[in-house]
Amino acid sequence: MSTVIDLQNVSIVRSGKPILDSVTFAASSSERWVVLGSNGAGKTTMLRVCAAQIHPSSGQATILNQRLGEVNVFELRTRIGFASSALANQIPNSESVLNAVMTASYGVTGRWNEEYDSIDERRAMRVLREWELEDFAQRAFGTLSDGERKRVQIARSVMTDPEMMLLDEPVASLDLAARELTLRLLSGYATSGAAPAMVMVTHHLEEIPAGFTHALLLQDGKILARGEIGATLTSEAISETFRFPLRVSYQDGRFSATAA
Repeated sequence: MSTVIDLQNVSIVRSGKPILDSVTFAASSSERWVVLGSNGAGKTTMLRVCAAQIHPSSGQATILNQRLGEVNVFELRTRIGFASSALANQIPNSESVLNAVMTASYGVTGRWNEEYDSIDERRAMRVLREWELEDFAQRAFGTLSDGERKRVQIARSVMTDPEMMLLDEPVASLDLAARELTLRLLSGYATSGAAPAMVMVTHHLEEIPAGFTHALLLQDGKILARGEIGATLTSEAISETFRFPLRVSYQDGRFSATAA
């Protein structure tokens, strides 16, 4: 077990306003973290620091034993699986699903002049099968439903066999069936012994896959609570995080929240 994320007093300031405020957080290779908080809490900003997409305004961020500011982030990013809507928007609508996944090998979002070996295509097809996308391999990315596009993002993030996987709201806006399919697949991946460390951002407890082990609660850029998931996702803590009286329930490995 090794530490894959080590944030020490990390702050992100934009236009004089702190988006993250002295965040200290560590995650190990065996842990599966969910980060919860209301809109504007700093969740996506924190995830982008972990993905080596942005540097702290102050504090120290060490990702996969590499300190940001002292490392080539383009090389570091190839070791990180990152799925987000912002990244998906960079994939050309005309790109085939197979190429959308396979181009992760070069860290690009559209096939151009790169050369791929047959092993790259075989791996991409295997990943598509694992995420129930094999039948979509030759479909244009722009023709997919939201749920299918989300799964392509996730498949792309695992293409390079990453040392860490970061997911920014992987089931947001999906209908019930698409959400449950994606969560079932994520749960199977999270509980696999071969899976890397995982950090997932969401607004909703219902979107946490079974098998996640830890939770972190953010409010106004600050950590309110963190730790083992069952001990952290209490009615009191969630109510404080969202500034609304909520009742947390847990059944069959899944959490939910309703108004208290």
